[in-house]
Amino acid sequence: MSTDTLFDPLRRKDVAATPEETVRQWFIGVLLNSCGVPRHLMMSEVSMKLGAKNWRADILVYDRAGAPLTVVECKRPDVALDAAVAAQAMRYNQVLNVSCLILTNGKATYAYRRSGDGFEPLSELPAYDKMLCLR
Repeated sequence: MSTDTLFDPLRRKDVAATPEETVRQWFIGVLLNSCGVPRHLMMSEVSMKLGAKNWRADILVYDRAGAPLTVVECKRPDVALDAAVAAQAMRYNQVLNVSCLILTNGKATYAYRRSGDGFEPLSELPAYDKMLCLR
């Protein structure tokens, strides 16, 4: 691996070490090591279509039956996690119908759980078993 690439364990290949990719790879490690998400139940750079537009979710966590459970939107560290970022994750949810949304820029991380037709903030990043209970 050269210094201008990072190994993505989910895609099983080296990828360009952009600031956003660095955050994505760091957060994959958080999901694996801190949240206990099984590697085989995660994918990165997941393509989807909403209307005529193609979108790509940074990280998608699946439940044990293979259904989408959590979508993670990663941004460069200098990008604020504002309403526009939350709206982007909500667009993905229109296709994925997840129970948990996570936004991170490597400096701040926010987690939300489904509540009725919307989402409410969680006080901490949920472990995988807790993500499963949010359904």
